[in-house]
Amino acid sequence: MFDVIDFLETLGQDAQLRYASQDEVEFALSGAVVEPAMRVAILARNGPGLQALLGQDPFCCLINPAKPDEEQEECDGNCKESEEKKRDEERKEKRDGD
Repeated sequence: MFDVIDFLETLGQDAQLRYASQDEVEFALSGAVVEPAMRVAILARNGPGLQALLGQDPFCCLINPAKPDEEQEECDGNCKESEEKKRDEERKEKRDGD
């Protein structure tokens, strides 16, 4: 597997090789010890297929920071109940303000 990673690193660092034709990439790949399935994925420029062969799952992360003037509450297991109470209080304030 390290030969594949090394080859991909070389491929990304060499601008001529990175944008080379399939024949040129195949020639460069001939010197590396790479499994046939991975070789096919590299030559086809199939990134998702190569990731799957390398065992890399897609990863997505979302971070939603709190607003500067918003207090953060610790959840003690009753988060749903406290959210409902908060909504009820907001509704009551809106009714009282009208």
